[in-house]
Amino acid sequence: PYGWGTGGVQVTASIIGPEDVLKVIDQGADDTTNAVSIRAFFKRVANVAVTTETAKATIIQTRHRIPEHPLSAGQVLVYQVPIPEPLRFLEPRETETRKMHALEEYGLMHVKLYEDIARHGRIATTYAYPVKVEGRYVMDPSPTPKFDNPKMHRSPALQLFGAGREKRIYALPPFTDVVSLDFEDHPFEVQTFDQPCA
Repeated sequence: PYGWGTGGVQVTASIIGPEDVLKVIDQGADDTTNAVSIRAFFKRVANVAVTTETAKATIIQTRHRIPEHPLSAGQVLVYQVPIPEPLRFLEPRETETRKMHALEEYGLMHVKLYEDIARHGRIATTYAYPVKVEGRYVMDPSPTPKFDNPKMHRSPALQLFGAGREKRIYALPPFTDVVSLDFEDHPFEVQTFDQPCA
């Protein structure tokens, strides 16, 4: 089973200071039980200011969304990540996935995306869509929806990812190239919706 989202809390707790202003979002909302509880926890325990406005926050802890408001230099976006290894469901052995990253062997990931095209006529992955960082490493951007992926590219904010259950953190420094995987004849595209949900 997945963890309880402690990775984001652990990373936030390790970087937060008295001058910080914290924003917490859960699935893009400030008013969910998770977001309200975490925000109240840090306000009480760390005695920091909290906000629901992206522009006023120095640290934004998120569960599965990137804010719509553009981030700026000096801000830190902390993601809670259930499964940090993008190759986990293709190769379950950690020893092998580490070798694959070291040797830049990402053929399995491309095969998975191609299988989507063969079945659906397009890449059907809608969240946790894999990205390539600085033209070299494949990364799982947490289970954010794929329409958020372009917001990671060259973001001026520091992006930190915490997987508490797996005791793993990783980061995207500001202005890092982050490109969603695709094919020349099937370029990455953000899904569009004809109607709102509900």
